[in-house]
Amino acid sequence: MTAATDDDRAIRALIDAWIAATNAGELAKVRSLMTDDVVFLVPGQAPFGAEAFEARAQNLDNVRVHAEADVREVSVLGDWAWCQTHLTVTVTPPDAAPKRRKGYALSILRKHPQLGWLIARDANMLAPA
Repeated sequence: MTAATDDDRAIRALIDAWIAATNAGELAKVRSLMTDDVVFLVPGQAPFGAEAFEARAQNLDNVRVHAEADVREVSVLGDWAWCQTHLTVTVTPPDAAPKRRKGYALSILRKHPQLGWLIARDANMLAPA
């Protein structure tokens, strides 16, 4: 196995920051970790960007979200990279049973000259667990 590069470590730190901000309900922090032209792909829905992501996240104001991520693979190609992550997400609405989803996500990242690595595309394949 090859040693982790600075880029590999930075991408893993980005995923950790995303998970920590998600668990803390810090939408502004999560938003800061993606490009302006980000696109999300999820099963059964048309691709959507940052504005729709923010609208969906704001609907979770009274919901507790707990996410865990295990980055399985990172590949860096210049200022672009991709990573495969196994996710487990538990969403607990007020006055309702928790809903758990798990599965894989494939993220494409772009390196910004001042901001470092950011999520540019994310294909999330979570299913009920």
